[in-house]
Amino acid sequence: MRRAIRIALESERAGNPPVGALIVLGDSVIAEGASSIAVPIYDPARHAEIEALRRVPVELWCQSREMTCYTTLEPCLMCFGTLLLHGVGRVVFGATDREGGSHAVLDHLPTYYADGVGVPAWIGPIMSDECDELYERVKAQFDRLPCGRGYQQKPTR
Repeated sequence: MRRAIRIALESERAGNPPVGALIVLGDSVIAEGASSIAVPIYDPARHAEIEALRRVPVELWCQSREMTCYTTLEPCLMCFGTLLLHGVGRVVFGATDREGGSHAVLDHLPTYYADGVGVPAWIGPIMSDECDELYERVKAQFDRLPCGRGYQQKPTR
């Protein structure tokens, strides 16, 4: 998780929300990713977990159930869905995302996940002292992004 935190801080220095993720297989880090949604150009799909998954060597995907995703922030629905559909075996996160985290959907997955096979182990929060602080900065920065909560127009009548 310390490495994910370093990645998050690098992401923040580059002008992005401070979220970092890495994919581990056995004792080896096989891929890393940083939130890149604001810089170099706004792209709402460039979450840290997605960026890490894009970098997993294709020949290792047959071992996806043995992979662990470490991320500084509880994955959102998009990232959780991608981790789930790609068969990643375990998700370990630093801070709980009280506004957009996926924990609320774990008990509501489609029936073909009812036996729990294919559902990643969900572990966290861990290292919340460091990661909760990053989460607060993520929320503040998200409000300033194009179409973020701070940019939403109020309906007029």
